[in-house]
Amino acid sequence: MTTINVGLLGLGTVGSGVAKIMIEEADLLSQKLGHNLRLAKVCVRNLSSRRNFSPPTEILTTEPGEVVGQPDIPVVVELMGGLEPARTLVLQALSAGQHVVTANKALLAVHGREIFQKAAETGREIKFEAAVAGAIPVIRILKEGLTANRIQSVFGILNGTTNHILTRMTKDAMTFQAALAEAQQSGYAEADPTNDVEGFDAAHKLVLLTALSYGVLPQVSDFHVEGVTRLEPEDFTAAAEFGYVIKLLAVSTLDQADGRLEIRLHPTMLPAKSLMAGVNGVMNAVMIRGHASGDIFLSGAGAGMMPTASAVMGDIIETSRDLRAGSAPQVPALGWKNLQSWSVKPQQEIRLSYFLRFTVIDKPGVLSAISGILGRHDISIAQAIQKSFEPARGGVTLIILTHKAREMDLQAALAEAEKLDALTAPTRLIRVENQI
Repeated sequence: MTTINVGLLGLGTVGSGVAKIMIEEADLLSQKLGHNLRLAKVCVRNLSSRRNFSPPTEILTTEPGEVVGQPDIPVVVELMGGLEPARTLVLQALSAGQHVVTANKALLAVHGREIFQKAAETGREIKFEAAVAGAIPVIRILKEGLTANRIQSVFGILNGTTNHILTRMTKDAMTFQAALAEAQQSGYAEADPTNDVEGFDAAHKLVLLTALSYGVLPQVSDFHVEGVTRLEPEDFTAAAEFGYVIKLLAVSTLDQADGRLEIRLHPTMLPAKSLMAGVNGVMNAVMIRGHASGDIFLSGAGAGMMPTASAVMGDIIETSRDLRAGSAPQVPALGWKNLQSWSVKPQQEIRLSYFLRFTVIDKPGVLSAISGILGRHDISIAQAIQKSFEPARGGVTLIILTHKAREMDLQAALAEAEKLDALTAPTRLIRVENQI
């Protein structure tokens, strides 16, 4: 029976899961594939480190060159994380004629154009199913199942850590800090959670979804990224009263009117009855809207050792089948070979509905003053509620939901409103999405 060798760079959480599956399920894989998959070499930083799974010591090495550039290892799996030396090693592997599987969304978001160009030049595959939404096969669906569609919109909950935190704040009225501490104790959040809670992890995944959907590879700096650290329990209480749930939502949509891309990632109020609003805990979800397919909703485990390893294994298996069959790589799929440079619509020009929470002095004329400012900036009020006096906040809470308005106008109105003597605390703004 034919044997295809696989080399692994990195033996952290996901790498350990991949090694565990390849070694412990080798017989099952052979039965299903009709050929053997052999973990030939694993490159690690430290041979003596404690790991979730330990492969045989004879296949461990600290030298990347024992994996990259080896002619008897046609598939290299990069699970080191970070930008370097991952970028250099991936480029070297492709140049040496090796196919590459990776879960490194930051690497592809930052250096994707260079890496995919190299893959196209060398006629080799670069697969990255595990880089977005863990076990959810969204990459494969976009590359294959929806190839005949013009993608109109992609919406996603793309980070399990923040979704867990927001779920706890929604269901248990926890503060952000308390929910974060609980997530860290449960192993759902890193000791340094910045990449997750500030939105950068999800933003890198959004870049890749945008590239697959539209053949455009934006930079994270091209669009608005806002994390969840400023959310307060009062926001969740008010959202529930209006029939909404707050999620960290990734959006990539093509404006049919002007042909520009609208890309953004920020806390968003979603209708409580929507499918996306019901995605809780560490789960991820993606909704894709195609011109022919309509809406497709996918949900599943977005992180973790075995769910992510499962996605990596799917790419390894697909690559091994191509090698066994001698079929051509799928590098040109969905515009990777000729990535376009469409313009991204500035956040200031995007039209959305907004939730505004003002804290004001309890006296006549305040609501009239604020509504007057909004009106002068062409912002129409959909609903307004005034709460009772809150001693801790030094005033009463005034909540306003707007109809759709340009962000530029909304920000100008808030800047004018902040000058009112009646305001006793900074105004809270959360964007509202009713189209999913």
